[in-house]
Amino acid sequence: MVLELWPSSSLEDIQTVIRGVYKYVLGNPHVMESERLTEAESQLSDGSISVREFVRAVAKSDFYRSRYFESCAPYRFVELNFLHLLGRAPQDQKEVSEHIVRCVAEGYDAEIDSYIDSDEYANAFGENVVPYDRGKATENNPKQMGYNRIFALDRGPSQVSSSVKSSQLVYAVAAGAGTKIKASSTTVGTGSGTEKRFKISTSGAKFDSPRRVSSNEYIVSASKMTPQIQRIQRTGAKIVSITEIV
Repeated sequence: MVLELWPSSSLEDIQTVIRGVYKYVLGNPHVMESERLTEAESQLSDGSISVREFVRAVAKSDFYRSRYFESCAPYRFVELNFLHLLGRAPQDQKEVSEHIVRCVAEGYDAEIDSYIDSDEYANAFGENVVPYDRGKATENNPKQMGYNRIFALDRGPSQVSSSVKSSQLVYAVAAGAGTKIKASSTTVGTGSGTEKRFKISTSGAKFDSPRRVSSNEYIVSASKMTPQIQRIQRTGAKIVSITEIV
C-alpha cells in the first residue's frame, strides 16, 4: 500500500505516515521511544516539512548512520541506500561506484542527499509519498537484472536490514550477473578466468602524505571488492574511481 500525506490528512493519518517512514527507511527495525525523531515528527505534523524532508532527517539520523554506515561494509551501505531511499536495487557497477566515491570524497550527508535530491526520487515519490519497494515492478527496472536483484535485498516483511552486515550484491553487480546473487566456488576461484576484475584508483593515503604525488591503483576480483575498499578506507585514502578491466 502506498502511503501519502495530504493537506486533509488527520493526526492518525500522519502517525501512519511516520510509522511507514520509520519502517521502510530504517529497514523494518524496532524503534524505541528514545530513538524517535520527535522534533522532525512535530515539524511534519504541523506542515513545516514534507515527507521528503522527514525521510532525509531519518536517513541522516544516528539510528541510520550507526546501523548502516558505521556497522556495514561500504558496498552494503550503498546497496541499502538504494533500497531504503529509492525502493530498488542498484542496476550496475557504475551506479555503485559513483556512490562509494561520493561517500568517501564528500561524506555521509552528501551521499544521503544524492538519493533524496535526485530526479528519480522526485518522480517516484514527490514530496509526500513514503518510499516503498518499487523494485519488483518491471517498469522501474530498465535492466532486467535489477528486477532479479531486489529479491536479494528485500526478503519479505519479517526482514530487518541491519541483521545482514555484508553485501548481498557485490558479486552480482560487479560481474553483471543476472540472477546469481552469490557466486559458486566453480566461478570465483583464483585463476578460474571467469570472474571479472576491477581497477580501484585512489589518492591521498596517510602513509603516502610525505610524497609530492600520492596515488595508487589496485586490481581486484569482483568477490574481493568490499574487503579491498575497507582496507583502502583504513589508510585514509580517497577512492577516485572504480572501473572494470575489459
